[in-house]
Amino acid sequence: MVDGTATRKITVTVEERQLDQMRALVASGTAASVSGFVQHAVGLALDDVAGWGALLAEALRATGGSLTDEERAWADGVLGTPTRNSRSVA
Repeated sequence: MVDGTATRKITVTVEERQLDQMRALVASGTAASVSGFVQHAVGLALDDVAGWGALLAEALRATGGSLTDEERAWADGVLGTPTRNSRSVA
């Protein structure tokens, strides 16, 4: 249990260099443990994704709603992501 929240042990694969960096942070006292560091990093990443999702939803509301298929294809091309079938955003 961490802060009264249920936790579950999982296996995560990271680059050796990243593991070495995390262990160095633990050894220096900057991080309490590798597990704690990973938990913190996952929390930050989830908050980041949620924040960007909210920002995108607000931008879409302010500019007329969901992207058209043409706008989505353009954005996918600019971002270098494979074009996907139409899907809802926000």
